Amino acid sequence: MRIRIVSSRDEINTLEAGEIIIHLAFRPSNKDIFALVKTCPNVKAIHIPASYINSTSMLLDMQGIDLLEGDVWGHRKDINEYSEINPKIFDRMKELMEQGLSEPDLLGKLGRETQLSNDLLKFLLKRKVKK
Repeated sequence: MRIRIVSSRDEINTLEAGEIIIHLAFRPSNKDIFALVKTCPNVKAIHIPASYINSTSMLLDMQGIDLLEGDVWGHRKDINEYSEINPKIFDRMKELMEQGLSEPDLLGKLGRETQLSNDLLKFLLKRKVKK
């Protein structure tokens, strides 16, 4: 699964309509969120650093879009616009679920192993494993 990295509001208009998860590496305004949802009607989640969480969560909730708290660590946007989620993470999720781990224990273990944010892991678990 790919996460589209957006470094500035100027990039919103350049996004493709089919983007599913977008990480905003800048503090978005409500206007930016509206532009993003208009440009990417298929978006299912917006991932932003904890310090950027604000009232946009209510707007996105009404649109059926998850707002995920977290950062994308170690990514160089000048090299690649996307951060890739290793498919092995989904295999590990299934493995831990088969072991009977509770969701909080599973998320804690995966968080330590992958360094992905808890919100992003919950979203991935909901979208890829529980279907």
